[in-house]
Amino acid sequence: MENPETYKVLSCILEILKMMIESGAEIYRVEESAIRMFKARGAKKVDVYATTSNIIVSIETSDGVIKTHTRRIGSITTDIERIHKLNALARDISSGQLTLYQIKQRIHTIQVAPTYSRFVTILFYGVIAGAFYLFFNGRNWVEFLCSFGIGLVTGVLSKAADHIRINKFWIKFICSFIACMIAFSLRRFGVIESIDYIIIANIMTLIPGIGLTNSLRDLFVGDSISGILRLIEAMMLALAIACGYIITSFVFGGVM
Repeated sequence: MENPETYKVLSCILEILKMMIESGAEIYRVEESAIRMFKARGAKKVDVYATTSNIIVSIETSDGVIKTHTRRIGSITTDIERIHKLNALARDISSGQLTLYQIKQRIHTIQVAPTYSRFVTILFYGVIAGAFYLFFNGRNWVEFLCSFGIGLVTGVLSKAADHIRINKFWIKFICSFIACMIAFSLRRFGVIESIDYIIIANIMTLIPGIGLTNSLRDLFVGDSISGILRLIEAMMLALAIACGYIITSFVFGGVM
């Protein structure tokens, strides 16, 4: 554990753990992966404390030297494909199959791996909004197209916000406000007759359902701090969405 290359490996492992949390992985799975990877690299004892904001790892080497590592967590999203690749990398490191160079190459490959294109992401905002319009018993094809179009606008706003790094609460508020404003405006100009299903359908694309699910999952497995933090974040995001609708409704005089 005392050679310089080993400490570089440990730094790489911390980066893997950081990426796992930022991709939406379970806290207990991150801690278990950390213990397996560090022990595979010669650690005698490993203590890991991970939350949605940071990771602290304390390692005791075979000769009794104790090293503590920490890493700050950035913005958390949900990327199941990246989690799958990181889990595979963690298993390979735990089995001792990879050299330092190979670990760095795998990390770089995962970091730069393309996710869904911007066009596909925006398109599915519209598809999901249209699907929810039908799910909530909407049957007017003009309103369906309007719901689809507003979903596209929401997708464009969400992707644009990724590049300017706006606080996620403001992103949800702005998307909700703009989506509701367009729906109310269409109703005001007589393009559509009802806005209920359209607004509900587009708000559904913004609801932090995965964040709420992850918070409950962490609470059930005993990661209380991470669960509470995620729960509070999900509730705040839901509040931001509600505020976007309420302000728009107030401006336009309520649902007409």
